[in-house]
Amino acid sequence: MGRGRSTSCSAAGMCCASASALSHYSILKGAALLGIGTDNVHLVRTDERGKMIPEELEKEIQRVKAEGSEPLFVCATSGTTVLGAFDPLDAIADICARHGLWLHVDAAWGGSALLSPQLRHLLAGIHRADSVTWNPHKLLMVGLQCSAFLLRDSSGLLQRCHGVGASYLFQRDKFYDVSLDTGDKSPQCGRRADGLKLWILWKAVGTRGLGRRVERAFAATRYLLEQVKRREGFQLVMEPEFINLCFWFIPPSLRGQDSSPEFWDKLGKVAPAIKEKMIRRGSMMVGYQPHGSRVNFFRQIITNPVVTRQDLDFFLDEIQELGWDL
Repeated sequence: MGRGRSTSCSAAGMCCASASALSHYSILKGAALLGIGTDNVHLVRTDERGKMIPEELEKEIQRVKAEGSEPLFVCATSGTTVLGAFDPLDAIADICARHGLWLHVDAAWGGSALLSPQLRHLLAGIHRADSVTWNPHKLLMVGLQCSAFLLRDSSGLLQRCHGVGASYLFQRDKFYDVSLDTGDKSPQCGRRADGLKLWILWKAVGTRGLGRRVERAFAATRYLLEQVKRREGFQLVMEPEFINLCFWFIPPSLRGQDSSPEFWDKLGKVAPAIKEKMIRRGSMMVGYQPHGSRVNFFRQIITNPVVTRQDLDFFLDEIQELGWDL
């Protein structure tokens, strides 16, 4: 795999992987598709901010080794889907180096923060990863889809893993450099030129322009955070680290009742009811979800660079109006 990492699991040991308990569902899906199996993905406990706890990762690796399994892969997350949490990459990289494990960083959501000098500290240690995923179609709003898989390995690993050398497609005696035929490196061969979409945007606005796009989204979230704190009936789930703003709206009928045993059950029904009203009215859309022991709350993420403060005020006004009589 990577430098100094083993290339296969032992005959006796079952391959297994570790990821944050709040990692993206695609980790389990990928394990199922690859034949590793979802039971062999060990989810590591997170702290109250949603970050993987390195000490828990170490314990999990030691545990599976003691049971005869073969740890292979650790997935850290830079920007979890719901809370926008960033795992401590340096500490996780230390553990992977000690055990000879492949370190993958899922930076699909948070990777764009690297483009901002103000925010790139969130991904400190990412340079130590063996592989990284990044989705410019998320925060940068490159046209769907635009996903990047970045690999430290320079030995032709993708070709060795996926290539079958079909002679009717990948002839070796062409007059040009056949390394330009990259289709055999990927599972699906034929695909859109996703990188072109990113290149066009990058060419149009430049590196600083992309950084400003990230910073503008962050500033919009800070403004919305201030407004949520000022308005009666809005309650934060937690202070955001990134641009995931998670909050409850507490209608007047539930205010002051948080000590009641029925409070949280009733509050969990508020976000779905407001969502239904806004959809039927056709005014806006916003996601909600439960998270662990937390009942349904709204999760607002601003990525559109043309969103104004007036738009954000309308967003809160609309929730307030639609939830007032619940």
